[in-house]
Amino acid sequence: MKKLLYGALSVVMMTAVGCSDFLDQSPDERVEITNLDQIIQLIGSAYSTGNYGWLCELSSDNILDVNAPFLATQSNGSEVLVHYNLGAYNRMDDEAYRFEPVKSSTDSDSPTSIWEGCYNAIATANHALVLLDGIKEQTYGRNASDNEMSDRMKAAYAECYLTRAYHHFILVNIFSQAYKDDDASRADVGIPYCDEPEDMVLVNYDRGTVTDTYNRIEEDLQQGLKWVNNIIYTMPKWHFNENAAHAFAARFYLYKRDYAKVNEHADAVLGQDASLLPDKLMDYSGFDDCVYSDDYAEIWQSPDANNNLFLMTTYSTQWRRSVGYRYATAGKALRDIEYHLGPNWNWYLMPAAGVGGGTFYDGNSDHGFTSARIAERFEYTDKVAGIGYAHVVRREFTCTQLLLERAEAKLLGNHDIDGCIEDMIAYDNSRQSFSESNKAFYTASNAMTPLTRQKIEKWYVKPANSNVITDWSTTDSMSVSFHIPDSMYVYMNCLNDMRRYETAYTGIRFFDLKRFGLEYSHVWSVDAVPYNLKWNDPRRAIEVPQEVLAAGMASSQEPVKLARPDALVRYDGDLQKIEDNE
Repeated sequence: MKKLLYGALSVVMMTAVGCSDFLDQSPDERVEITNLDQIIQLIGSAYSTGNYGWLCELSSDNILDVNAPFLATQSNGSEVLVHYNLGAYNRMDDEAYRFEPVKSSTDSDSPTSIWEGCYNAIATANHALVLLDGIKEQTYGRNASDNEMSDRMKAAYAECYLTRAYHHFILVNIFSQAYKDDDASRADVGIPYCDEPEDMVLVNYDRGTVTDTYNRIEEDLQQGLKWVNNIIYTMPKWHFNENAAHAFAARFYLYKRDYAKVNEHADAVLGQDASLLPDKLMDYSGFDDCVYSDDYAEIWQSPDANNNLFLMTTYSTQWRRSVGYRYATAGKALRDIEYHLGPNWNWYLMPAAGVGGGTFYDGNSDHGFTSARIAERFEYTDKVAGIGYAHVVRREFTCTQLLLERAEAKLLGNHDIDGCIEDMIAYDNSRQSFSESNKAFYTASNAMTPLTRQKIEKWYVKPANSNVITDWSTTDSMSVSFHIPDSMYVYMNCLNDMRRYETAYTGIRFFDLKRFGLEYSHVWSVDAVPYNLKWNDPRRAIEVPQEVLAAGMASSQEPVKLARPDALVRYDGDLQKIEDNE
């Protein structure tokens, strides 16, 4: 494949480690990195500050346009349609909601901020690897074996490989089609995989294919897992610590559909003894005294919470964008996520997780809610003037998410229905881990009861239970490449319900829609203009930033033609072999 001229990526990579500023400095002002401790400090900055949560939520079915006619959130299907006249936070939100390339913004939460943030992190990791190679040679000699390296040096290498793999993983899942299998994904364009530092502005980069990208990610992931060690971390939850590395591996292999490895890496964190799970999962008992969003955020985003495995601080206005503006979690989106009755709760909002935990914290049922999970943490640069930076702390990996990923792997891998149900019940028990006083109140009100297999099998049937507005038949509309056997239909419905609730506002729902091939629509404006996404729609790959396209990068929404006889192309929704005519 012809390599494409792409200077923008090189500029981003240089900026990541301050190369542009470095070149302007006099020799006396430059800081030279000469030892392992300094390299470890450098690696600590190899994490993106871009937040993909809002862009991916806008691109999913978790958000609707409240200016378009919709039924009220607590609708029984008989109310009249309503609509409002609210403005978007900015024009980028209009574009993303309509599945269009974002052309109007390069600010926080835009494709540009995500692209640059990830490649900044990758560039830092690449520079750190070069420095590590130099220190290794200086300390142990050119021909030293890996066994001769100290554990701290190996751990530093591991963090570089893991953060490089992870940021490529985010990029490929946003800006490319979902991975299907090695053959099918050779027809989908990947993202540039950068494993060397750059010191030039104009460099040729090849996007390759999704298969290529996944293979490269796996290589880095395995190398990182081999050496990961918490000994170099003073604040491990803000780095790729050992548990976070295994959680990343579990998610990667879930998307790759290698279910045995999902179980292996999930077990490394969660163990196999269900009685020990409560201490590792989300605990809702501390929310009783919470009043303000900061109170909730201290609990949700705490590095001391056993449930939180890996945290990332981002520059983001997601919290303020998500309530009071045109695009919100309201109407059917809110009903489908949480505002419905359940197999073991009789309130429209789940008592513990929804009401007590501030899952949907601010807003109203018509205009939409935002969540205390993503409560903004504002950094003042001038308190008198009231200015500063808006931050959202991402809970990038948690035990609760990992538990549901393992449940999916058990179900789809070796059809372990009993194991899947055990994990789903453990997850639901964590949603009932509120204070004793609240537990007594909810129990007396018959608002919530323990989840059982029988309740799952009775509730998540097809067609949907008559007491539920949510249509569980979405499991039935997964793509032809993701077939769910009838015997597992009910359990997959339950799992999808739990995953959608647990991952709301994180952007992960968008990844699920892509990998399952679920078809959905956005309805826009008072004229109710539909924007439909079929399972193989090219727009499921968000377009790369406009400045990147202008520099010569291939579009995310074009198929790949590989110059070999066994290549595959996507044509009118089908995968076909093509002849090698080149």
